Amino acid sequence: MSKTPKIDTPQTPNESIYDIEINSLAGEPINLNDFKGKKILFINVASKCGFTPQYEDLQKLHEQYREDLVLIGVPCNQFGHQEPGSSDEIATFCEKNYGVTFLMTEKVDVKGDAQHPLYQWLTKAEKNGVEDSTVKWNFQKYMVDEEGRLLGVFSSRVKPFDEELISKI
Repeated sequence: MSKTPKIDTPQTPNESIYDIEINSLAGEPINLNDFKGKKILFINVASKCGFTPQYEDLQKLHEQYREDLVLIGVPCNQFGHQEPGSSDEIATFCEKNYGVTFLMTEKVDVKGDAQHPLYQWLTKAEKNGVEDSTVKWNFQKYMVDEEGRLLGVFSSRVKPFDEELISKI
């Protein structure tokens, strides 16, 4: 997996990310169309991971760039069973420990046979029009541009304020 797409200009996706259905942590539908015109940063998150402290900087990123960037946390329990909680437990943990106010989705699978359509789009070139990737661990990040094109893939080790990520905003 590369950290950013191997192309200089984002390609038009073969399928629209804006057509994908996913629910919020509270169970309400999220309409990705609402975010057209802004970049979106998707992060698969977990409460009991060594990268969990990134929530603090993700919240700061959300506050600092909210006019241009939408952060969407996507809880997942596929890596070391590090997100075992219920939706309520996840929401309470994120708010209490990190003051998270950015959007969080329902818990989903980001890989494997039950991979959520959102992550099928993010990880498959046949859908996103750019590149194939594999979600390696919690807190891997995917950025989509204002027109719904995959702009970058960032490993878990890339921190929210890393220049590699910030330069794409």
